[in-house]
Amino acid sequence: MSRSRNRGLTVAVAYTFPGPVGQLISDIQSHKLKRIKNVVEKQRQLGEVPNSEVVLEEYAELKSLDPDHWKDQDHYAVLGLPKLRHRATLEQIRNAYRKAVLKHHPDKRRRSGEQLINDNDDYFTCITRAYETLGSLETKRAYDSIDPQFDDDIPSANKNSRENFFEVFGPVFDLNLRWSVEQNVPFLGDEWSSIEEVDKFYEFWYNFNSWREYSYLDEENKEKAEDAYERRWMEKQNRAARATRKKEENQRIRQLVDNAYACDPRIKKYKDDEKRRREEEKVAKAEAIRKASEEKLAEERRLEQEKEDLRKQEEEESKRKQMEAKKEKDKEKKMLKKERQRLKAFCKKHNHFRESDSEQLEAMDKINHLCVDLSLLDIQKLNENIDKSDNVNSAKDLVEEQLNKLQARVDEERRKHLESTSGKVKNGTSSGDGKGGAKWSYEDLQILIKAVNLFPAGTNKRWDTVANYVNTHSSVKTRTGKECLGRAKNLKESELKAEANQKAFAKFQEKHLAETKKAVPTDDVITQRFDGPRAWSSDEQKRLEQALKTFPNSTPQRWDKIAESVTGRTKKECMLRYKELVEMVKAKKAMSQQGGKKT
Repeated sequence: MSRSRNRGLTVAVAYTFPGPVGQLISDIQSHKLKRIKNVVEKQRQLGEVPNSEVVLEEYAELKSLDPDHWKDQDHYAVLGLPKLRHRATLEQIRNAYRKAVLKHHPDKRRRSGEQLINDNDDYFTCITRAYETLGSLETKRAYDSIDPQFDDDIPSANKNSRENFFEVFGPVFDLNLRWSVEQNVPFLGDEWSSIEEVDKFYEFWYNFNSWREYSYLDEENKEKAEDAYERRWMEKQNRAARATRKKEENQRIRQLVDNAYACDPRIKKYKDDEKRRREEEKVAKAEAIRKASEEKLAEERRLEQEKEDLRKQEEEESKRKQMEAKKEKDKEKKMLKKERQRLKAFCKKHNHFRESDSEQLEAMDKINHLCVDLSLLDIQKLNENIDKSDNVNSAKDLVEEQLNKLQARVDEERRKHLESTSGKVKNGTSSGDGKGGAKWSYEDLQILIKAVNLFPAGTNKRWDTVANYVNTHSSVKTRTGKECLGRAKNLKESELKAEANQKAFAKFQEKHLAETKKAVPTDDVITQRFDGPRAWSSDEQKRLEQALKTFPNSTPQRWDKIAESVTGRTKKECMLRYKELVEMVKAKKAMSQQGGKKT
């Protein structure tokens, strides 16, 4: 504020405010203006120089240059541009070269009276070489990359670098900006730069894309190669040397950025502020959590108590229901057992409604199956109907009706199974693999089974190997791997087992019948007692076990076929021997379980 001299009135001076606030605003504005001026000045210093400001300087050592060592000369100094260097444009280099030609060309100098001995050894060759090196963008960049005037040193991360960060690192980053492929390059800034600007700067330099390359330093000149092989070898050596230098350059830039990041006071200040902010947030959050926990503590205790009471009630209710369900289940089991015993006792009382012993055993087996098959309600209903029946024949008809229903269900299941099996056999056995292959005989199937077992899963080219094995040992020599795979898929375990058992039993029977005809009584025949059941010899035992495997439970008239297979034994004796064996197995299992519990 200022006061008018003439009227004594107070007036406001434009863009000024009283007090510390006005001073702060004024400082910020002046700082922004200063930053803008610095950026513009840096861009002017680092950018191209107008043609009007270019001044050529005569190179004092030009005439003493040796054309044979032209690669070691300062090309910019030769053309009179020692200060512009990489900032010089192609047009400025071309103009400098033209002026040098007009002044130093051998013909021009001869006309002026200068004596020249040999044009090839004249220093004008160095001017030509300098223009050839700097006259195109590619070769100019190759020379700029190894410019002897460029300083590759980087500041260390020490105390001086931390205290004078912007003065130490600012010029170095400005010097290395020339290698950037991108034109819009962020500057280092100052202590007033925002954290966003700082992050942008370091992100750019950590992902710095440099065009600097080192082809100018190639030690091998491929133009001197005698043949293409030597030329390729030279190119390979040059590429390896360039890659090594490029790697070292990338490491140098990365080390520069790492040192600057470690010494940057803005990063330290930001980290300190961020740490303080996180600590304050942590304290505030902990205080809020503590208050919330205290407020919820009473509510949680109340809810916990309610949950505990509810849990106890539910446990008591669950135990009660489990006990009731267990009692109901035990009761149902007892009733089912009682009803089964009742039905069995009734049938046993009337000899299972059969005359002969063999028929009684078969009927007893069917009655047992019927008791297992019927539910509690069905067996109760059957027993009630038997009690209401007028005579034994009507009760027999009721039992026979249930047995016939059971047999019908078994026959239906067997029919479905046979239909499915016959369909599979039709698709698999009758026509090879289902695609017109040769028919598989029993011997072929046995060879296939043996081959599948010999060459398990994981064998290299397994099914081709199986096919070769089958063709080698079979009469059919045209089996393919695909055909063997298809037939093996159609072979089911039950089918294989039945066929194998049938064949094994036939061979077993033929062998033992032949031995029986020639047999002489041996010591392994168990002595017989005439006052009780005849003891089983080891040969008869083997025959019985093989017959049980050959004829499973689903076989019609099973025990008749088993009795025919065991020479000298009746159907009743075979059934009784089977029951004895079952009881012996059960007794052994019970003893083993008791022994395990004691241990």
